[in-house]
Amino acid sequence: MTIRVVLAEDHLMFREALRTILEKARDVEVIGEAGDGRTAMQLVREFSPDVIVLDIAMPEMNGIDAAASLHARHPRTRILALSAYSGKRYVQEMLKAGAAGYVTKGSAGTELLRAIRSLAQGKSYLCPEAASAVIGNIGDRAEDPGVRAALGQREREVLQLIAEGHRSQQIADRLCISVATVEVHRRNIMRKLGLHSVAELTKYAIREGLTPG
Repeated sequence: MTIRVVLAEDHLMFREALRTILEKARDVEVIGEAGDGRTAMQLVREFSPDVIVLDIAMPEMNGIDAAASLHARHPRTRILALSAYSGKRYVQEMLKAGAAGYVTKGSAGTELLRAIRSLAQGKSYLCPEAASAVIGNIGDRAEDPGVRAALGQREREVLQLIAEGHRSQQIADRLCISVATVEVHRRNIMRKLGLHSVAELTKYAIREGLTPG
């Protein structure tokens, strides 16, 4: 059986390197590539891949929100999270969003094929760094609240677009809402997070993995 894969990674050179790795495997076929979260969702709708390799920090729609939407709408497509980070917060957020596996970019060269094959067989897969982060924190009562706990999905979308430098009218056009609604979301985001400027919002979004740094 050939495993049909979509690659979603915003850095072109790294995505090409991943594709080269996968093309050497006889049982894997890359059927689509995306450089942002919204394109990744379109490709899944169009091709229904077996596995999507999904970077966490991408423009348009970050991997956490994309994973949650894909898991709800396309449960047959298995989600493999890809990230430069292996911290507890990132691993937990992607697993909560519906990812069945997690591989760091540093270990992708040796772990990527193994992870894709495991997910295609209906199993889960965590690379050693991600597994250590999760196991090392079992029993912790304190949870990192994170942006997903503080903000609603539409607020996260607005925050990401603000952090990417879009103005209110552009955000309104992209999300098909009014400028007034964008401004309400902006005020609510600042109030909930205790932040007071676009610069602070941008730093927060980058730290939370909502947008590329």
